[in-house]
Amino acid sequence: MITLRPTDLAREHGISTQAVRNYERHGFIPPAERTDTGYRIYTEVHAAALRAYLALVPAYGYAAGGRIMNALHRGGLDEALTVVDRGHSQLLRDRDTLDAVRTAVTHLTAEPQSAPDPAPGSRTRTVGELAHQLGVTTATLRNWESAGIVTPARDPVTGYRVFRADDIRDAELAHLLRRGGHLLDDIATVVQQVRTAGGTDALAASLDAWQGRLTAQGLAMLHAATHLNAYLALLDRADGADAGGRGDA
Repeated sequence: MITLRPTDLAREHGISTQAVRNYERHGFIPPAERTDTGYRIYTEVHAAALRAYLALVPAYGYAAGGRIMNALHRGGLDEALTVVDRGHSQLLRDRDTLDAVRTAVTHLTAEPQSAPDPAPGSRTRTVGELAHQLGVTTATLRNWESAGIVTPARDPVTGYRVFRADDIRDAELAHLLRRGGHLLDDIATVVQQVRTAGGTDALAASLDAWQGRLTAQGLAMLHAATHLNAYLALLDRADGADAGGRGDA
């Protein structure tokens, strides 16, 4: 069996030996055996565990990567795979949301922009009419207004909310993003980009950057899967060797 020192594991990834010890303490790599003088002894199993964990981080995040490794080290393979499955499911939702935003922005920004003070007969909605159109409650629209997502005017006579074309566009976009699971603060940021960009290159660049992040994450998941599979294979071999040794005893 090849034995390794903390510095050997650390050097491969350009990290400190203290980081390796921290990962061991947190259960991201298995516990190391010790020499009689107390020095840690690592093996290729530990090296593979470290490669797997560090590959999981850009794919699923620090917290999820830690949960996956912790689950494996207590024998919870299905628990670990569930975390992996959730990560893939979230990435798919993010992709669907991005596609929906691209479609919505292309459609909505292509519409003629309404004037600040629309003339009579232009496309407007009351809060009830817009809620019915989107299939949401009027309380939902008021929450979006509080978050700065929609900014309806007020009828000077009745004081009721009046949603103009720009407000309807923003509400439609918000509705798409909410269905994608995004928080109101994040939606407010996207809607503000739509308002300020006005269909120019700034908004397109923002969506392209979002696409790039999703692509990078998808590739990271493929990379992590390779290292995770290699680690599981080593664990299986190590378990088999232990079982064989116990059988000969």
